[in-house]
Amino acid sequence: MTEYRVSARRIDNHGSLAVAKEAEVVLDTDIAGRRDAMNPVELLLAALAACMLKGIERVTPMLHFQIDGAEVALEAIRQDAPPKLTMIRYLITVDSAETDQRLALLHRNILKYGTISNTLSGAVPLEGTLTRKV
Repeated sequence: MTEYRVSARRIDNHGSLAVAKEAEVVLDTDIAGRRDAMNPVELLLAALAACMLKGIERVTPMLHFQIDGAEVALEAIRQDAPPKLTMIRYLITVDSAETDQRLALLHRNILKYGTISNTLSGAVPLEGTLTRKV
């Protein structure tokens, strides 16, 4: 069993700071919002994007998959009452000459072995595709 630890503290009424290992992330906890920091939903989406990109790094050597780059774009739909996300959409774009069948295999493996994607899919619908960069 793997354990993770993050601590966060309020800096002032405009922001907070999260710390894990030797990394720090400024958090947008200002009621008015901040342009220079991610809010909680954006952080959640960033965690999902990182999970997907890390999944690519994990499975490409196992599948002997040739890849020259990857990008993930995400969007979330939020309802107001009660406040919650009702949908997360994603688009994974890979720069690769692999066949469509191999791209589909990569996509399945990214979702199958992703800690964050598996956790979120139990709480909110995840819809998306993996496509080839043109």
